[in-house]
Amino acid sequence: MGWLFYTDRRVQTYADEKAEIARLCTFESDTRKTELVKACKVGSTWYAAARVTSLDGTPVEDATYVTDPNGAITFGAVFLTRYDDGCWGYKDMEESAGPNESRAPLGLIELLSELKDPDSYAHAWRQRCRDWAAIPDYQEGDKIRLAAPVTLTDGSTCQIVTATHYRRGRQKRRCYRIEETGGLVRLSKASLACSELLNSAKGAASPVLAEFMVGQGRVRS
Repeated sequence: MGWLFYTDRRVQTYADEKAEIARLCTFESDTRKTELVKACKVGSTWYAAARVTSLDGTPVEDATYVTDPNGAITFGAVFLTRYDDGCWGYKDMEESAGPNESRAPLGLIELLSELKDPDSYAHAWRQRCRDWAAIPDYQEGDKIRLAAPVTLTDGSTCQIVTATHYRRGRQKRRCYRIEETGGLVRLSKASLACSELLNSAKGAASPVLAEFMVGQGRVRS
């Protein structure tokens, strides 16, 4: 399916988008109904978990999903979104279609029904989401070894970096200090996959506190 844009501009805010995702995930046939369980926005992409139940209360039979104990199935969906000249548009995909965008939060993935085929596109998509969620969120001062050297725009490489930040106006932005040169570099989250924490900032003593304690000791003596 291609992109669909709303030329009436009825979708303008985050709340409008979430309400529209809920509407798109809510429908009913002669025998089944589908309703939104959870929706999360990551970047410009919405991830949704939708539950299918039978109107007569019988268990839902499906070729892709194992029926839950309550007789329903819950599947994942991805909605790519963007604005074009003020008009909101979306492109939707069910998880079994193997969408490229795979940053759904673990809390949403855990709501989905088990899959019958361990080699399915949906299984691979869920694993990519889990792999993304497993990438560490490093703290200020953490020293890190990247899984592989990263090539910079000047042709040089770096592999050992320390998490720090720089300011742009009033905004504080994450960057990393290169071990070899002391220069600063921005790294994508993907480049931190399989990285190793060499030294945690939480375990390091504060130099300011250390100096204060030394001073306190001198006063007591």
